[in-house]
Amino acid sequence: MTLDDLAHLIAARKNADPTSSWTAQLLAKGPEKCAEKFGEEAIEAIIEAVKGDRDKLTSEAADVLYHLLVMLTARDVTLAEVVAELARRQGTSGIDEKAARRP
Repeated sequence: MTLDDLAHLIAARKNADPTSSWTAQLLAKGPEKCAEKFGEEAIEAIIEAVKGDRDKLTSEAADVLYHLLVMLTARDVTLAEVVAELARRQGTSGIDEKAARRP
């Protein structure tokens, strides 16, 4: 399954019956809960990265990507929009891009 496939599946579950899937349950709890869950998963991935457990990091990274897509969906931001933003930044150094954000 690609990230695009997963993003479409999550979007399809946005208005599904919450008793029918975990994704629908999470989305029904609102954007704040989706953001909280993303944060929890990100912390778990950080812990596994520090520990150096490659298999657990791989598993937690998959959870992070899933919950990122759920959080984006909860706020009606598509993966395509995120990819377009990455494309816009392509060819710009990270240092220059960060400097451009400053007022």
